[in-house]
Amino acid sequence: MKLLEQTIAEIEGLNEEKMAEAQERLDGLTKPPGSLGKLEEIAVKLAGMKGEVFTEVDQKVHIVMAGDHGVVEEGVSTCPSDVTTQMVYNFLNGGAAVNVLARQVGAEVKVVDIGVENEIEADGIISRKVKAGTDNFLNGPAMSRAEAVSSIEVGIELVQELIADGANLIGTGEMGIGNTTPSSAIIATVTDLSLDQLVGRGTGIDDQRLAKKKEVIAQALELNQPDSDDGIDILAKVGGLEIGGLTGVILGAAAKKTPVMVDGLISAAAAVIAHRLEPKVSNYLIPSHRSVEPGHIRMHEILGLEPMLEMDMRLGEGTGAVLGMELVEAATRIISQMATLEEAGVIANK
Repeated sequence: MKLLEQTIAEIEGLNEEKMAEAQERLDGLTKPPGSLGKLEEIAVKLAGMKGEVFTEVDQKVHIVMAGDHGVVEEGVSTCPSDVTTQMVYNFLNGGAAVNVLARQVGAEVKVVDIGVENEIEADGIISRKVKAGTDNFLNGPAMSRAEAVSSIEVGIELVQELIADGANLIGTGEMGIGNTTPSSAIIATVTDLSLDQLVGRGTGIDDQRLAKKKEVIAQALELNQPDSDDGIDILAKVGGLEIGGLTGVILGAAAKKTPVMVDGLISAAAAVIAHRLEPKVSNYLIPSHRSVEPGHIRMHEILGLEPMLEMDMRLGEGTGAVLGMELVEAATRIISQMATLEEAGVIANK
């Protein structure tokens, strides 16, 4: 708990002076003011994070947190829990979608076993297992409060090690069969919207299984009564170990003034937990895309963020986060490499 408390205490607001300088620079480039839209917004936000007008995101690291979920035994997913293990090996072998996209944008993928039911024995795995999967939250809390804190601190320790080694843009990804169920439970806890408005089909479940998923979430919320004002309580009662790990990644990166790419529903659920613990964390988040999961839209509203992309994606793994990295790097190049009106000898107004 000490590491978590120290990390939260280190998270600061954005540097408004540098943001103003960045905006002035952008307005003086050879283009109409604001004409590059979100690219300009990102460049200004990065200046506020780092306290520098010109920033770099040339060392991209994407973290995939993996964990299993006891609630899968209730039939909320089309896949068995063993698929989590199988996909972890796929990540390590470089064969998943996120690996393909990471190679394209020059990002390094780090795969973390924070709560996989089976033991992973392979080169490249980062083993930080808190426990072998969460408990079925239909029978009680998904984990203890101490385990929830441990999962967050795993993420903090890992991301700060990576930043110390030079990482300057962090992606959030995950693997955990059934994890749209705890993510939907988290968003239901912090909103007043109905489950019909929040719960989606995840991997593509049919109407019957979707109804079952909503029923399970409703029963779990009634049984566990998570405190909507207490991020750790929400995580412990209805969350997941990989969600806790990503919460720590977000908090740890924010404390080090490092931008974090937020992916889809599960990453956004972690961001909401982090936001409950320290609202200033939103200053360091860059939302990559808006997924087809209905709860994802509401999470962006809670965080005060507007995603860059809308591509009907729902794979997970952090695929959207990795795609978004390319746009963030583009923003840094626009502000640093594009000529000003004065430099180019362009007369904007007579």
